[in-house]
Amino acid sequence: MMKKKKKKINKKEKKEKEKKKKEEEKNKKDEEEKNKKKKMKKKKKKKKINKKKKEKKEKKKEEEENEKKKKINKKKKEKKKKKKKKKKKKKKKKKKKKKKKEKK
Repeated sequence: MMKKKKKKINKKEKKEKEKKKKEEEKNKKDEEEKNKKKKMKKKKKKKKINKKKKEKKEKKKEEEENEKKKKINKKKKEKKKKKKKKKKKKKKKKKKKKKKKEKK
């Protein structure tokens, strides 16, 4: 009788242990899955942030380049204007000289 009872208790304990083990494994698996998802989410977020940073950087670079071009074009225009003015002055001087010669 006692032996049978002991056997039954042992069986019960074994079942209990098995159940516990399965539960732990399941929890572990779930935890791993959760961590994996978390990691992926973090990675995705980082990727998104990096993409935004990259876009921002490119935009800034583009704007700086445009600014540079504008400055260069402005300088060129000013140079052209100055040249034109100089030419005009030269022409005027020539005309004056010509007039003076004619007077003489």
